[in-house]
Amino acid sequence: MLDGHALLARSRVVRSAACNAWAVSWLGPGVERPRPHPSEVVHDAPHAQLRRFTSSTPTTGRPVLLVPPLAVPATCWDLRPGQSLATYLAEGDGEQDRAARPTYVVDYGDVTFADRQLGFEDFACRIVPDAVWRVSALHGGGPVHLVGWSLGGTISLLAGAAQPELPIASITALGTPIDYGLNASARPLRWLDERLGSRVMTAPTALLGGVPAPLVQLVYRGLAPTRELKKPWFLLSNLADTETLARSEAIDQFMAAMPGYPGRLYHQMHTRLIVRRELATGTVHLGRGVVVELDRLVAPVTLVGSTTDAVASAAAVEAGTRSFPSAATMRYVEVSGFSHLGLVAGSAARHHTWPAVVAQLEAADG
Repeated sequence: MLDGHALLARSRVVRSAACNAWAVSWLGPGVERPRPHPSEVVHDAPHAQLRRFTSSTPTTGRPVLLVPPLAVPATCWDLRPGQSLATYLAEGDGEQDRAARPTYVVDYGDVTFADRQLGFEDFACRIVPDAVWRVSALHGGGPVHLVGWSLGGTISLLAGAAQPELPIASITALGTPIDYGLNASARPLRWLDERLGSRVMTAPTALLGGVPAPLVQLVYRGLAPTRELKKPWFLLSNLADTETLARSEAIDQFMAAMPGYPGRLYHQMHTRLIVRRELATGTVHLGRGVVVELDRLVAPVTLVGSTTDAVASAAAVEAGTRSFPSAATMRYVEVSGFSHLGLVAGSAARHHTWPAVVAQLEAADG
């Protein structure tokens, strides 16, 4: 027979499950309200908004610029409390003797048909370099650490190679595939291209002006089919676990906010990165007279890959250790059990991938 304390505890569980069942329903308000880390706009321009995350304690060390991928909202760095690399860096941790750092993010905003001519050269040779110079100017002209996820890492590495004079203290790329020939998710595209040709493969995106946001969201969900198929059962079996539901809800909101790819950039990604593997061979031809020689990158580089990443295989990421021979230092960190998004925003990232980021920042602070 249950005593009073046990009955009270059980009633709380039942009440919590009932509230959560309503919250996750189509008509419900959601389990958790968005609570982004406070930030202030430093500079605002189309596809180039620069924000600084506020810190409640004094900051030290070189500033950090977080570089998101394309077709992904900048909230990847600040998914929710406990899953925010932005907070981890901007607030530090006195108990772990980890100082707060000046932390910035460049936000590309939405991508529409009008942006169809945006290419890698716009982001790697103009938008991100401009953000680097602005952050540097705010900190006495000193160098800036770049931390990029997925294609954000690609943009950061291309920026450092295209303009080696940029004041870059280090580059950390998480889940950034370099050799797409080693990337399982790219094999179907490479197989089709061999038979149909790049012109046919990119014709639909040229007509549409890019990859529309709904298609990007659908493809991203398709990369984790088990999660989507098991989602109803997952929600039912975790109705009493508010934290687990909140994590799942944050991922759904993140995917629902994914913008599209500009047509030109997608064409470059397909032909130059996926089919011709130019990041792996050392020279990237972006058109409009822009040719990026990867051996010109001189900043320290850390690459982080996961053996369980369905988007960027560990082997495709590790291949980058051979693509930047002039980097001051080259380090590869491999983890397991992390999805593509999990590398930057997983609940366990603070114990594995985030410390790897901080280790690179501290080593390259100078």
